[in-house]
Amino acid sequence: MQHLLSSWGYVALLLLTFAEAACVPIPSEVTLGYAGYLASTGRFDIAVVIVLAVLGEFLGSFVGWSIGRFGGRPLVEKLGRYVLLTKSDLDKTERWFRRRGEPAVFFGRILPVVRTFISIPAGIAEMSLVRFGAATFAGSAIWCTAIALVGYELGSEWNKITKGFSAAGYVLVAVAVVVIAVFVLHRYAAVRRERDAASQ
Repeated sequence: MQHLLSSWGYVALLLLTFAEAACVPIPSEVTLGYAGYLASTGRFDIAVVIVLAVLGEFLGSFVGWSIGRFGGRPLVEKLGRYVLLTKSDLDKTERWFRRRGEPAVFFGRILPVVRTFISIPAGIAEMSLVRFGAATFAGSAIWCTAIALVGYELGSEWNKITKGFSAAGYVLVAVAVVVIAVFVLHRYAAVRRERDAASQ
């Protein structure tokens, strides 16, 4: 990503933020932080970085929303048992999004990892395009501005901090493996209960 940004400049920034918001797991912390760092060296303009990043994320988020809206529910119902989702889970998700859609998308857009995939459940729950767009724009604006400015203010220190991401990443992966294992066991039991109830 750093090589792409250095070589392709603003075009790479727009494409990377678009892809990340379209559910491609690209760490926007690195993309935006490095773009902010490049702005501190004079290679980018920090205002342009923020505007393009918000635009890329805003446009890319509609890809995920469209996937959920036009193919999500039928597809998840069909393949749900393979990813340990039940129809009850989908019903609860839709009801929850109808009541709290805007806060979910807004806060989802400023949370690492969650922000990459929040558009799909919003689409599955048939959240309106206007509501989704407004919440996405607001959350993305806060996130992109904050991370880009951190990279800008850190300047040359940014490269040192990114090296620490690797060590922290190993710890997070280890914790995630344990949490995922517990979650999978719990979800497997729920899927079996629903399947057994349907067969009776």
